[in-house]
Amino acid sequence: MLNSTMHKRGGRLGVAILGACVYSIGINLFVVPAGLITGGMMGFCQLLRSGVLSLLGIGALPFDLAGLIYYALNIPLFVLAYRCLGRAFFRNTVICTTAYTFFLSVIPVPAAPIVDDVLTSCLLGGVISGVGTGIALTSGCCGGGLDIIGLYMSKKGLKITVGQFGIAVNLVLFALCWVMYDIPVVIYSVLNTIFHGIALDRAHRQSVTVQVLIFTKQNCQEIDRYIMENLHRGITRWEGKGVYTGEDTHILCVCMNKYEIEDLRDTLRKIDPDAFFVVQEGVHVSRNFDRRLS
Repeated sequence: MLNSTMHKRGGRLGVAILGACVYSIGINLFVVPAGLITGGMMGFCQLLRSGVLSLLGIGALPFDLAGLIYYALNIPLFVLAYRCLGRAFFRNTVICTTAYTFFLSVIPVPAAPIVDDVLTSCLLGGVISGVGTGIALTSGCCGGGLDIIGLYMSKKGLKITVGQFGIAVNLVLFALCWVMYDIPVVIYSVLNTIFHGIALDRAHRQSVTVQVLIFTKQNCQEIDRYIMENLHRGITRWEGKGVYTGEDTHILCVCMNKYEIEDLRDTLRKIDPDAFFVVQEGVHVSRNFDRRLS
């Protein structure tokens, strides 16, 4: 059921919005009540919000100004997403970022921490928010901010994950926090961000490349045509022979991402029910290979 949902445009967008809700739950219920600083661009927005309110001499507002600042700062990143990551990703990211801002605004922040132990709040908040972000990324969307830049770098083939990039940028953020806040707050905020990055990388699997070996005894032109015309992937074919049966066998080798293998599995079952294939995950592909986000 999950696979069928993730292969429908509306279903994947719905799952991404669910991821935004999960992220917001982790932040508003565990991170903010503990008085910690959220990592990523939202953390910079929180610092900017505090500075603006302090400069203007304004107290608490009935809404979180950081959310509006976050949305405004994402506008140039939306342009980057549109130009480099595809129109569909751009559209979904705008919707998902709006969902992030909405849930962060409507989910109430407890007056007192739910968990008394700050370290436990770090762990729960980091894992829950990281899983939420990973769900959104796996659905072909993201909540804007540093995730767009991280995905852009991943698409360009740089050897850095989205979570690792976020941790690196957060070092700058927490260097600023070190000056503005107490040292324990900064330390716990750093731990929360590390937990978030680890959980994000565990949950984010959309751009994982797999190698598929297809074995079929039928005329494989229909399979070839589907892979090239629908998946837009190149194919390498070998001609083999079954040792036991002595029958000729066509062996097709294709590299793709995890979403495409699900599409291929369904189509292959219709074209040749007797065909079988081998999937190898964690394949590192360089040079002339299209790293897709969805």
